[in-house]
Amino acid sequence: MRQIITILVSGWLFLAGDAFAAPLGLPEVPVPADNAQNPAKIELGKQLFFDRRLSADGTVSCASCHQPGKAFTDGRPTAVGIDGQVGPRNAPTVLNAAYYTSLFHDGRADSLETQALGPLTNPIEHGLQDVGPVLELLRNDADYRRLFRQAFGSEPEEAEAAHIGKAIASYERTLVCGDTPFDRYLYGGDHSALSSSARRGLRVFRRKGNCANCHEIGLNDSLFTDNRFYNLGVGFKRLKAKFARFVTVYKQKAAGADVDPASVFDPRERSELGRFLVTGKVADIGRFRTPTLRNIAMTGPYMHDGSQKTLEDVVEYYDQGGEKNPFLDPAIYPLHLTDQEKADLVAFLKSLGNPDCLFTPGRFPRSEPKATGSPFSPDISSF
Repeated sequence: MRQIITILVSGWLFLAGDAFAAPLGLPEVPVPADNAQNPAKIELGKQLFFDRRLSADGTVSCASCHQPGKAFTDGRPTAVGIDGQVGPRNAPTVLNAAYYTSLFHDGRADSLETQALGPLTNPIEHGLQDVGPVLELLRNDADYRRLFRQAFGSEPEEAEAAHIGKAIASYERTLVCGDTPFDRYLYGGDHSALSSSARRGLRVFRRKGNCANCHEIGLNDSLFTDNRFYNLGVGFKRLKAKFARFVTVYKQKAAGADVDPASVFDPRERSELGRFLVTGKVADIGRFRTPTLRNIAMTGPYMHDGSQKTLEDVVEYYDQGGEKNPFLDPAIYPLHLTDQEKADLVAFLKSLGNPDCLFTPGRFPRSEPKATGSPFSPDISSF
């Protein structure tokens, strides 16, 4: 019989094994065939997610930028890693990341498993030279050794980088949050779940605001993302001063020269090339993945660079038609919303959140290995 595990937080439920039973408003969570869920793997991933020993100086964990009490963001414009280094991009929420078909703002990772490994060796995030120190933890820490055996059915000495990604991804797939006022209104038939302002905002969202063009609403569930990439104009001004030089070098590369067009920019500027850094296609300059809008009121500041502080700022940015540039997506144009329509749209966006998804996790890994002591056992009820 398939084991059923209920996470004791309103808004989410999952089945360990074959499939997930998602909360109201969300579809079944996709699970790859080569990384089936099990309680020990989820617990192992959770412990790794909160363990600061997964960084070069022991100060940064995944949860440093993805804090449960902040809807798995950090509340900063852009993320901060080891030694206080400030990155160029905003830390996106991990809530409902299980539904993304690509990860990171530019989509350079094709799975949660791949994404989980990226920050570990990023020099300004976790700062590890390689994943060797994490593998040593799995092999030498008594608690991790026990969980690894239970999770993967093999000895910790056989641990590889892929096991790290699979464990963290398994935990992240439990971070599914729905059952919002919007869901109860549209999918639950509770017409009192939305205020009159939010209901008007839903109409603006679907019609005049053109928001649902990218932040899709489905008949049976809604991810509020189409998993595609768009140029909204955000941050493009950082490229302007050197863009002519970029074009020149790009043409040299197209003619066969061994050059990197992106190298004309410094790291902060280069980040604004977005999807181009992955595909090398001119059409992808400044394009970034459509984020989910679920729990949006709890995940500010907004945009890939954290440049918009409030939802009101975001609505105003879209109303003005974004920032003009040669690659601006045709779906971005002045909306001419009234003040009332803007307020209603913000009210609707606030209905997409479930405060019960803000929580304090249970036990964390030990900061230092103990010489003796009883190992812990998987306990996912401590969410």
